[in-house]
Amino acid sequence: MKETSMPISQREGYAPGGWNRFLWWLSTAEGELLQDCVIDRNRYSIVGMTVLGTWLFATLAWSYFFSTVVSNVWMALAGGLFMGGIILTIDRSLIKGINRSNKRKLVPLGFRGLLALTIGLFMAQPALLYLFDKEIHVQISLDNEQRKREKSRQQDSLYASARLPLIQKRGQLQKELDGRYQEVSAARDNFIKETDGTGGSKKIGLKDIAQAKQREYLKLDNDYRQQETLLLPQIKATDSALAVMDASIRKEQQSFESLLNDGFITRIEALNHLVKDNSAVAFRYYLLVAILLLIELMPVIAKSLLPEGTYDEKVKLRESIERELTQNNHRRELNLKELYNQTAFEQDAAFIKEFFVESEQERREKMKEQLKEWKENKTKSFDSTWEDLKRDMLTKQEN
Repeated sequence: MKETSMPISQREGYAPGGWNRFLWWLSTAEGELLQDCVIDRNRYSIVGMTVLGTWLFATLAWSYFFSTVVSNVWMALAGGLFMGGIILTIDRSLIKGINRSNKRKLVPLGFRGLLALTIGLFMAQPALLYLFDKEIHVQISLDNEQRKREKSRQQDSLYASARLPLIQKRGQLQKELDGRYQEVSAARDNFIKETDGTGGSKKIGLKDIAQAKQREYLKLDNDYRQQETLLLPQIKATDSALAVMDASIRKEQQSFESLLNDGFITRIEALNHLVKDNSAVAFRYYLLVAILLLIELMPVIAKSLLPEGTYDEKVKLRESIERELTQNNHRRELNLKELYNQTAFEQDAAFIKEFFVESEQERREKMKEQLKEWKENKTKSFDSTWEDLKRDMLTKQEN
């Protein structure tokens, strides 16, 4: 920020504009002390602009994050502004704690850097999701298909113990029925061949052998039909039980598929898969993470790297003055309280002494009246008279 050169006699009249005061507020500088520090005005304006950039970035990142959670744009924007304000407060606290006394101390600086790094890593996620949005949605489609197949395998494994006996039973019943049918089919073929002259006797017509084979065929067919009547209901019952299980599996699968979405965690998982499986995406991912982290770390880095100026010296001296004034005011207040207490003690002591002096004569007269009453009352004892005098006229010690 360019400063206009002016004579020394006119520098006290410098009045910063609203924009400069806003940047100084962002940088946590005291405007009353800073407006006379020509060089430091620009430094703290730079720090304020880094805080402003981080604030805007945090607001946008969090607004996008909330847009993946809620469908209302205004609610997402309100959430972004709220979280952006929290990030702004944290950043101002971090840079306010960096001063000339601890700027070169590794422990507080490392702690602030770690805190800023943690915030920056989380803030980078929504920004990366926005930048890789198209690729992430393609990966989400692939991941969801994989989830469907995995769910299907889990259901097959879950129902396998119940399905296997039914399948085996149905297979046995069907095998038995098919075996009977093959016997009937073979008998029928033999009978037909015997009647058309292609059989063993080579005689056409319903001869003795053909009749025998016909009887055998009819007997087997009758047995097959009886067996079919017995086994088909069992096969149908088994098929019905399997159909119920299949319907339950399909219903659970459809319910699971309806829960699949492209929410924040789903997008994060898709992004991780992209980074893991694609080296080109991985390189740009880590590069963007580094850039976005620098955005969050800018206020701390700027405040730590900028040299100390007259403003820091003014802050130190002003703090020393306020500390000295506070101590002096405390001592003065203590002295005033002690003076008040001492004066009150002296006046209260004089008042008490005067009270006893003024009441001495009245106490004596009161005592004489009590003695006269005791003398005239023959039934009253001396001890009771003394108790009355003690109760009415002697003083009680203060607790």
